[in-house]
Amino acid sequence: MDARDLEKVNRRDCIALLLAAGYSAASAAAAPITLAVVGDSLSAEYGLARGTGWVALLEKKLAAEKIAAKVVNASISGDTTSGGRSRLPTLLATQKPTHVIVELGGNDALRGLPLSMTQDNLTAMTQAAQKAGAKVLIVGIQVPPNYGGDYTRQFAAMFEAVAKANQAALVPFLLKGVADLADAAPLFQADRIHPNEKAQAQMLANVWPALKPLLK
Repeated sequence: MDARDLEKVNRRDCIALLLAAGYSAASAAAAPITLAVVGDSLSAEYGLARGTGWVALLEKKLAAEKIAAKVVNASISGDTTSGGRSRLPTLLATQKPTHVIVELGGNDALRGLPLSMTQDNLTAMTQAAQKAGAKVLIVGIQVPPNYGGDYTRQFAAMFEAVAKANQAALVPFLLKGVADLADAAPLFQADRIHPNEKAQAQMLANVWPALKPLLK
């Protein structure tokens, strides 16, 4: 094989490598997102018609934005951070999510569980998801003033602390523009705890600005 033949082979190999690299990049870009939501009744459509909760609206939003994504709603009404922590490993192993939204903590407060326990569980969930290669969005909730000023502030700050310590994204308050209105009754179900269908779009509007950058 003379020098001209070698030059042809080298040129052909370079072209093949470039094509392969381009194909790999295109495949990676086209790879769909798997987004898992690990939450409680606020995300599990408690008291709502199926397909009307904010997670279902998120699926429609992703489609409208032409973002290829599979949404796995692994939310359970009444769940605590301990429950979410215990079932997250199976979810990570079976669904292999690229993104995990953690919306838990409200039921911890209702049950009077120690803030330290809740924070430890949120931290463990965040780190486990990140270790599995997922980007994490922590969705915070706030408790009513009747819990006491100190507890209310500490509870709200807990979500921010976990997100900051683990470089996760954060939604400070899922029910902003819903529960903090002067007259919030029209946006809640008869139990005055769970938002109704009218509130779901606002809940998604609170989540989307923090989630969208993670999808790029």
